[in-house]
Amino acid sequence: MFEKKSFEYESVVLIGIINRDQSQEKVDEYLDELEFLTYTAGGEVKKRFVQRMNIPNPKTLIGSGKMKEVEEYVEAHEIGSVIFDDELSPAQQRNIEKLLRCKIIDRTSLILDIFAQRAQTSYSRTQVELAQYEFLLPRLTGLWTHLERQKGGIGMRGPGETEIETDRRIVRDRISLLKKRLLKIDKQMATQRGNRGALVRVALVGYTNVGKSTLMNVISKSEVFAENKLFATLDTTVRKVVLGNLPFLMSDTVGFIRKLPTQLVESFKSTLDEVREADLLLHVVDISHPQFEEQINAVNKILAEIKSSDKKTILVFNKIDQYHHESIEEDDLITEKTGKHFTIAEWKKTWMDKVGDRALFISALNKENLTEFRKRVYNEVREIHVTRFPYNNFLYPENLDEY
Repeated sequence: MFEKKSFEYESVVLIGIINRDQSQEKVDEYLDELEFLTYTAGGEVKKRFVQRMNIPNPKTLIGSGKMKEVEEYVEAHEIGSVIFDDELSPAQQRNIEKLLRCKIIDRTSLILDIFAQRAQTSYSRTQVELAQYEFLLPRLTGLWTHLERQKGGIGMRGPGETEIETDRRIVRDRISLLKKRLLKIDKQMATQRGNRGALVRVALVGYTNVGKSTLMNVISKSEVFAENKLFATLDTTVRKVVLGNLPFLMSDTVGFIRKLPTQLVESFKSTLDEVREADLLLHVVDISHPQFEEQINAVNKILAEIKSSDKKTILVFNKIDQYHHESIEEDDLITEKTGKHFTIAEWKKTWMDKVGDRALFISALNKENLTEFRKRVYNEVREIHVTRFPYNNFLYPENLDEY
């Protein structure tokens, strides 16, 4: 699934649960995403275990029979970490560690670990550290003390590397200090946002790995880090963009994900202020992803959480060049249609075009249909701009083609 040299990666096992809320199909989908998260963190998935149970085991989440099966596999294949897709309570984590004698990680701690790897600036590092300590606080008792094999790796970056017997009071003091530090930086960032004047602000939002940074690079002609891994960018990048002669600010924000840890939403709320204070949102969607509709819903849910769901939003369906779709043609067998067979006119006949206020279909990487994208963004920004500065609307023609 991913190109890698196995010896560089930690061996990992994934565990998912099928219940009333999660069907087999849904669990497979979640585990696919968990595997990509694991790969991003530096792990190689050797096996997946799935158990059907309506009521989770309060002590170990999964049943004793399945746990024995996992234990035998972990022992036989020298597995470094077992990663659960569902969040574990501190007691469950301790109980499972005693049985399996290896690192036990859940989806939340895995995402926190990736954020710890990806944080570049002191600001994002402080945000991640705060989220990690808040997650760690209820899990301090005997955390990983009995592990002989454990020597760093997935789930062990950041505060996880500190002395296990860390006094809770010291951790609480650290949390308090980090919050004060963030408060100070938040004030500075709010001042910076205020100093940008009344320029129209456009924010790129979307699920992680949908191509926001690539689109940012193409539109702003700048080099923002872009990579085919989850959470490639954590720090919000703001660029001044000029279309025609109309200037505005564009920001690339941290990618969203399903089951995003609440600690991260809280810690990153000032980064998300770029979204809150934006005049226009460009919701970028990876149309080639099999579950892009679910991803749209996940992003909309987080936008609602940060009270930004009522903002003017344009859906931008990206990666049309990578789209694969099976359809039955008249008098024909099932044929595979790729993006090469779909024209923009054909895309506009789909239900996706009807979502919201007319969607856009592009490929940021191959620069397909970017002319229409630029025209649309220009028109939306111009509308906001001339409302804000009615006395100089003559400077900006209604049509970008007039330049």
